[in-house]
This record gives sequence, structure tokens and C-alpha cells, in this order.
Amino acid sequence: MVKTFEGLEVWQRCRAFRKNISNIICAFPVEEKYKLVDQLKRASRSITANIAEGYGRYHHQENIQFCRMARGSLNETLDHIICAFDCGYIKDDQLNAFRDMHNNCLKVLNGYIAYLKRAKQEA
Repeated sequence: MVKTFEGLEVWQRCRAFRKNISNIICAFPVEEKYKLVDQLKRASRSITANIAEGYGRYHHQENIQFCRMARGSLNETLDHIICAFDCGYIKDDQLNAFRDMHNNCLKVLNGYIAYLKRAKQEA
């Protein structure tokens, strides 16, 4: 039994994704500090923040809604990473690694949403 949101596999995987984003943006040009860097920070932080907030709501439907927002932020983050690639800030292998992490997080997040839907129906 998970006692806090930190015990959720989905939160843990999305946290690792967020940390990788934080590591890569340090190498971005200074002129991107208040543009792409800020957008990537906000979008990636929103993923785990929404999972945590949903977990704290104690109602399946609200939790599902926050997880859907987390899914949107996950996709937004990938789009910003693609922009970074298009600008030449990251290489092919880095983009592919982020795509793999994104897809992994998305798979687990969708599984968590499906679990919450089943739990809601059983309640």
C-alpha cells in the first residue's frame, strides 16, 4: 500500500524524467534562460506536481483529472524538448533518450489513470 505520492511508481518515473530535463537545460544558451529553459522547468515540474496534488485529493475523479493535466504537461515537455532539438541545443541521441523516457512515463501514467478509473467504478 502506497502511503504518500512519493511511493507511486508513476511519480518516481516522472521525477526521474524531470531531473533529466533539469540536467540538460544547464547547457542551453543564456538567452534561453527566460524562454525555453523556463518553459521546460515549468512544464516538467507540473507533471509531478499534478500527480502529487491529485493523490492528495482522496477522490478518484479529482485524482484522474489531475493525472490528465500531468499527461498534458508531459506532452508539453516533450514538445519543448523537440524545440530544443530543432534549435540545435540537444543531439539526436539525447532527443531519442527523452522520447523513450517520455513514452515510459506516459505508459505508466496511463496505467495509473486506468487503475483509478477501475477503483472509482468499484467504490
